[in-house]
Amino acid sequence: MRTELPAARLQRRLGADPEADSDTGAADGSDPEIQDDQNSLLPRWVPDAGEGRGWLAKMRADPGRAGAIALAVVAALAVLVTVFTLIRDRPAPVMSAKLPPVDKAATAGARSSASPGAGQPAAPDRPVVVSVVGLVHTPGLVTLAPGARIADALQAAGGAVNGADTIGLNMARPVGDGEQIVVGLAPAAGQPTALGSSVASGSAPASGAPGPGSGTVKPKPGEVLDLNTATVEQLDALPGVGPVTAAAIVAWRQANGKFTSVDQLADVDGIGPARLEKLRPLVRV
Repeated sequence: MRTELPAARLQRRLGADPEADSDTGAADGSDPEIQDDQNSLLPRWVPDAGEGRGWLAKMRADPGRAGAIALAVVAALAVLVTVFTLIRDRPAPVMSAKLPPVDKAATAGARSSASPGAGQPAAPDRPVVVSVVGLVHTPGLVTLAPGARIADALQAAGGAVNGADTIGLNMARPVGDGEQIVVGLAPAAGQPTALGSSVASGSAPASGAPGPGSGTVKPKPGEVLDLNTATVEQLDALPGVGPVTAAAIVAWRQANGKFTSVDQLADVDGIGPARLEKLRPLVRV
């Protein structure tokens, strides 16, 4: 019975053919004992060059040419997406509009014009002073509260006399400071208006009240006027008689009938004893 050496047993377990090895040893004239020597087994325990690779090298797979191209495309897409995200998140610069230069002189002028000064209307809480003349009981200056109207001005002047033209005045109109209200003569039935009422601003002549010399027929020197036929314009041309007094004379004539005596001029508003003496040689009935 042949005793199996340990080397032969090891080769058999590793899948080697000990018989072939022994035959090969006999063919080349070598001693089988020498072949079975334990020292001759050392080369078999040395791993091959390929068996010395680590587990990472063994697990690494070769993607090939197509796989390498696919990986390059994926990497390029990732770079493009990253760049696009960074550019999109960056805030766009805002360009500031160019403003025109400010003119200091114009600004100062605008401020000075906005500040209250001369020529500005009176404050609403300031009383107004109005001149009321003509056919009123107490002509002159009246002081009214802010927002007063023409009706308040006439009431402050004592009211209009009989025969005064109140239709030509808008009683609801607010009055302004410095205005003049002229209460004229109401026209007789079928006759044109001789001297109507009006409102004048400041020192402007009252509308509808013709001034001396504007279409007025002045009496000739030495001519005596008839109080019952003289017009307002003719009476206005008399010395010491203005448009208001002339209108008052005509209003008295319309209210009381014809004058029967020159002395009746004393009953007309605005004519006192001194003025009556001046008019006596210039008028008649």
